[in-house]
Amino acid sequence: MSALIREMYHTQERWGTRLTAPIQTKNKNAWLGSAYYFWYYEGDAIWWGITAKKWTGYYEVYHANLNCDNVLDTVFNEEHYKLWIKYVEIAIEKFLKKQKGELSLKYINDFFKEKGVFDDIDGVMFQDITDNPDFWIVKKFQYKKRIQIAVYNLGIMSNFAFRFEGKCV
Repeated sequence: MSALIREMYHTQERWGTRLTAPIQTKNKNAWLGSAYYFWYYEGDAIWWGITAKKWTGYYEVYHANLNCDNVLDTVFNEEHYKLWIKYVEIAIEKFLKKQKGELSLKYINDFFKEKGVFDDIDGVMFQDITDNPDFWIVKKFQYKKRIQIAVYNLGIMSNFAFRFEGKCV
């Protein structure tokens, strides 16, 4: 059986030298915790560069092939999606029982880490609603998903390469 390989895109601030590998996020409120994030659509990678990578005024987009055989695919796999929902709801239920502080992405990610929920997988593919108005062609009809993958194991990545740079607006 052949591996499920997806070409995906990594966006970073432009600094002095080109990257040879993606940069792991350290943002405590990252969607899926500390990971290497890639975009499914190049357009989302560009939008992220324009809107979130403004420090230097320029961003870079890289592409890579990701082997998604051992990725929890909450976007295209219904069984994985239902498992994802189950784990999120367990985390929320545990939080509500404790009722300490405010429910946050950090709390949910810390819960997953503490319980070892993702210890045996290489990443999680997730989708949300895009902020990119280029995908709002028909008002209130978001027909394209904004898809990301949080990679926990860089061993699934190959052919990481610079694609282009852009200027933030």
